[in-house]
Amino acid sequence: MQIRHYKEADAREITTLFHESVHAIDRRFYSDQELESWSPTPPDYARWQARLDLKKPFVALINGQIVGFIELDDDGHIDCLYVHKDYQRRGIGQSLFLYLCDIAKQKGYERLYVEASKGAKTLFDTLGFVTVSENQVARGASVLINFSMERYLKD
Repeated sequence: MQIRHYKEADAREITTLFHESVHAIDRRFYSDQELESWSPTPPDYARWQARLDLKKPFVALINGQIVGFIELDDDGHIDCLYVHKDYQRRGIGQSLFLYLCDIAKQKGYERLYVEASKGAKTLFDTLGFVTVSENQVARGASVLINFSMERYLKD
């Protein structure tokens, strides 16, 4: 696996990965309606292109295919961490996070924080994050549950 910085040409593949990953989430966590509110069909590729050009995520690739991405905002916020639906539970999310941690430490960040979905909460627990609060987020016709979590970085 290779991890590199985002390129503008990645936008469509990342958008598709995001959309398909959301819609592959276990229905024990979110209903079809909630997933559609989270990531409407079809994806808005133009909006995602603009978003990704601004966020400039780190991208994981296997054999040239994008299999995951993670975003780090200037204040230590992890806005997105998604792994391709066919590559989950293979350490890609953890590898992306460790890469992000190195960057965050180089930039002098002391704290990382995230709003983790029900499905992602276990990963962030494993990565050493602690839950600060449970949130209700209005998206379209749905109210989604996620968790504010944080982790302090140590040298």
